[in-house]
Amino acid sequence: MDLGHEVPALVRELARRADPQRLRHDVEHLADRPRSRIRAPEAMLRAEAHVTSELAVAGWWTERQPFDVRWRLGGTDRQTSRALAFQLRLHRRLTGANLLAGLPGGDARPTVVVGAHLDTVADSPGADDNASGVAALLEIARLLGGLPRPPAVTLMVFDMEELGMIGSRVAARRLRHTGRVTGMICLESVGFFANEPGTQLMPGGFRAAFPQAAAAVRSAGQRGDFTLVAHRRSSEAAAALWRRAAEAAEPSLPAVTLRDPRPDGLRGALVGLGVPPLIQLDRSDHASFWNAGIPAMMLTSTANFRNRNYHRPTDTPDTIDYRRLAAVAVATAATAVAWSVGGPG
Repeated sequence: MDLGHEVPALVRELARRADPQRLRHDVEHLADRPRSRIRAPEAMLRAEAHVTSELAVAGWWTERQPFDVRWRLGGTDRQTSRALAFQLRLHRRLTGANLLAGLPGGDARPTVVVGAHLDTVADSPGADDNASGVAALLEIARLLGGLPRPPAVTLMVFDMEELGMIGSRVAARRLRHTGRVTGMICLESVGFFANEPGTQLMPGGFRAAFPQAAAAVRSAGQRGDFTLVAHRRSSEAAAALWRRAAEAAEPSLPAVTLRDPRPDGLRGALVGLGVPPLIQLDRSDHASFWNAGIPAMMLTSTANFRNRNYHRPTDTPDTIDYRRLAAVAVATAATAVAWSVGGPG
C-alpha cells in the first residue's frame, strides 16, 4: 500500500462525514463540570456513561478495565504554579478504570491505539483539557465505524492522567504483554486555537533543544494556529502521515512536528529527568507507552503555552474551535488506519 498516496484520499472520504456539531455536543456534555475519580466521582461515572453510549451507537464494543494500584509516584490534580519536578506525589492507593473499545469483526492484526484521558483537575470543567480529546476520539469512532472493513484500531479512554498518567501506565503495561500493538496516538488538549500573532509561547530552553520546531513557530509569527505532533524515531513515519493528513483536511491544519531525541523505554524516561525541555514532552498518556517501549506520538494544541484557560474554571466549551477539532479527528482517523496497515516506524 502506498501510504503517501492513500492518506489524502482517505481524508477526503472521512471529511465528508465529519460533523463539528457532534463534537460540540460531546464537549458540552462532558465539560459542564469537573470530572475526577477522587474529587467528582459521580461526574466521572456520568462522563463514562456518555462515552460508552456514543461508542455503542457508532458500532464499537466497550470493555471497562478497572485497576487498583498502590504506592505509585504521580502528580497532583490541583492548580499549582510549581515547576513540574516539584508537583510529584506518592499515592498510597488509587482505584479507577480505563475504557477500551474495538469494532466487531476485527482480526488479530497488531493494533494502533488512539487514546485520550477523561479526567480533569479540580475546579476545571476541562473543555480543552481534555473533553476536546475525548470528543475527537468519539468522532474517530463514528468515522472508522463506517468503513467497509474494520481497521486494526483500538480506542482507549484513560483515567487519572491528571494524577500522573496512572491509568495509561496500567494500560500500556497490559498492552505490551500482548505484543499486538503497532503504536499509539494520544489526543491531548487538541481543541484550542489562536490566530493572533504572539499567542504561542515556548517553554524555557525550547529554542536551544528544538531549533527547527522553534524556527517554524517563529516564522509563522508565533500564532497558536497549529497542532504540535511530538514523536520519537519509532513513530517518525506516523508523525509524517499525520502532517500529510492534516494538510489534506478541511480546513487544512498547520502542523509542527517535534522529534524527541530519547529512545523508547526506561532509559528515555530517565534522561528526561535531567533535561527540562524534554520533561515538557512527557506530560500526557503517550509517555506511558514510550516508557513501555511502544511507539507513540502526542497531538496537542500545547495547553498552557497557548491557552490561558488551562486548568482553570474558564476552560469551557465556548473556547473550542469545533471545525478545526473535526479536522484533527479526521487526520487522526486516517493516520491510525494508514499506520496500522504500514506497520511500525
